[in-house]
Amino acid sequence: MIKVGLLDGQTIQAVIFAKQLKKAGYEVVLFCDTKLSYGYHTRYAHTKIICPSTQKETAKFHDFFLDYLEKEGLDVVVPMNDYSAKYLSEHKTVLQEKVKFSIPDYPIFMKGYDKNQLMQICAENNLPHPKSLDISTLKKGFEPSGFNFPALIKPNETTGARGFKKVNSFEELWEHYGAIYDEFGNCHLQEFIPQGGIQYKVQILMNDKKVINSTVIEKHRYYPINGGSSCFNRTIEKEELVEICAKVLQIIGWEGFADFDLIEDPRNGNIQIMEINPRVPACIKASVISGVDFPRSIVALSLNNPLEIYTYKPGKYLRYFSMDLLWLLSNKGKFSAFKQWTKRFFSAEHFLQDGEFTDPMPFIMGTYSGLAKQFNPKFREQKKGMNQ
Repeated sequence: MIKVGLLDGQTIQAVIFAKQLKKAGYEVVLFCDTKLSYGYHTRYAHTKIICPSTQKETAKFHDFFLDYLEKEGLDVVVPMNDYSAKYLSEHKTVLQEKVKFSIPDYPIFMKGYDKNQLMQICAENNLPHPKSLDISTLKKGFEPSGFNFPALIKPNETTGARGFKKVNSFEELWEHYGAIYDEFGNCHLQEFIPQGGIQYKVQILMNDKKVINSTVIEKHRYYPINGGSSCFNRTIEKEELVEICAKVLQIIGWEGFADFDLIEDPRNGNIQIMEINPRVPACIKASVISGVDFPRSIVALSLNNPLEIYTYKPGKYLRYFSMDLLWLLSNKGKFSAFKQWTKRFFSAEHFLQDGEFTDPMPFIMGTYSGLAKQFNPKFREQKKGMNQ
């Protein structure tokens, strides 16, 4: 049996990944940095291993992983978050001699993952994106004219809006930049897209510069309501977005899976590329329930096996129940919000992102862990930068 390891297996996306791979006949091993999580408690994994964090203890994890590969062995490894994806790319030369995976070489990886580099590539190739400035090239008192505020200070490498800060002038930029730089490193300044436009995700599997499979997700609700993570989504057809995102990947030479975030500017209706997530997102189940089995495709690509082209069946709804419940409870218009919240609840096209009756423990443990995180003041402080 082919043995597949999922790095950062504690994540919510690891649950559907493990389920699809087990159904396909693979042996699934989860590498988790905590037991209090969604992934660790799924019944679909054959083995679960507690290990150092790929984010906070990267060097320790590297030593651990090399030792595991030497003693136990893996056929394929797949990252479940940004940190493990970056780890695999950064150590690709050493690791690819011991295990198979589909991650771009590090210079290509950083062209997509580094938000500042991505914005520069979009600008050079006339692809839709918010106007951005590399802060490392700016000098206080000699800033360029014509840049519109408000704007966001954005770390070049971050996840989930951590480190974002809304500013209304270059004076405010310099007031806040030092502290953000000290914690997150290099940043860029990006024009602020006002709320009110639709947000999208585009998920693509590339091979030989061709799109093998793709899906598009339209985000309907978020928690926190302003600037939070999506908690209710729908798969849709929007081929023009796939074409734009595929062009980006072709320009930078990206092979394998990529997940794009895009936002519609409500002032003119233009849809802008915001970032590339170099791994499967938390809502990857939306693609699976819509007929596109990205977990199997990613493993097949890693093994250099033939790739199946799936029939995409959009129109499915995915609810992150615990976060969507918090959306309902925090909504001021409770009655109208409740009507909106219950719509589609009993539809055959409706699915839960964080649980299934056949695998209930991830929902119980993950919900507890997720709610604890949401009520952690430090976590909420990191997430509120867009709304200040």
